[in-house]
Amino acid sequence: MRILVVNPNTTARMTTLIGECARASVSPGVLVDAVNPAAGPESIESHYDEAVATPHLLATLGSLRAYDGYVIACFGDPGLHAARELVTAPVVGIAEAAMRTAGYLARRFSVVTTLSRVVGHTWSIARDYGVAELIGGVHACEIPVVELDSDPAAYQRIATACRVALEEDRSEAVVLGCAGMADLCAKLQAELGVPVVDGVAAATAEVEKLVRLGLTTSSSGEYAAPPGKSFA
Repeated sequence: MRILVVNPNTTARMTTLIGECARASVSPGVLVDAVNPAAGPESIESHYDEAVATPHLLATLGSLRAYDGYVIACFGDPGLHAARELVTAPVVGIAEAAMRTAGYLARRFSVVTTLSRVVGHTWSIARDYGVAELIGGVHACEIPVVELDSDPAAYQRIATACRVALEEDRSEAVVLGCAGMADLCAKLQAELGVPVVDGVAAATAEVEKLVRLGLTTSSSGEYAAPPGKSFA
């Protein structure tokens, strides 16, 4: 089995981290490749960033079709529905996978993300996925994505945001709202004493499960291949 994990931003060191975390989540013998587009924003922290990143993400997916399943490794799940039209193999976004996984583990969970400006978008996609009622709150640690691995205070600020979220929301689990936090999951879980869900691991494991079950994206209706047409 071969799974492709696509980091939609162009920060290569983050792609390396994402790939390591994704590989740790699958069974022996499953091959996981992690790539990022050659062009696009260095991080995705706004609707504009998502809009710019999505064509490059889709071009990357479209050029690499020899995989059994795909992961979109950005918590906004940019281009997810379009990607499901483009390839027939399962495509899973890390936000959807993380939230659904947390729902298996707790009646109420909180999301800890990067910047305040993405809080509304997180709520929006949670409503789209039908899991908003399970979320106690969405909390920002106010660390830009590209500084998650360079700011020496990043871990403590994220851990503090998690503690605040658990207390204020009376939550029983935490979802990490950025692929750049994937390597912090185990440490946070040990420190906080509650389930902490990383979407990279959750999405990659979900793709493996779908492939093992012999399931592919439905080609009937909305996720059918897009109609052929000319583009000016």
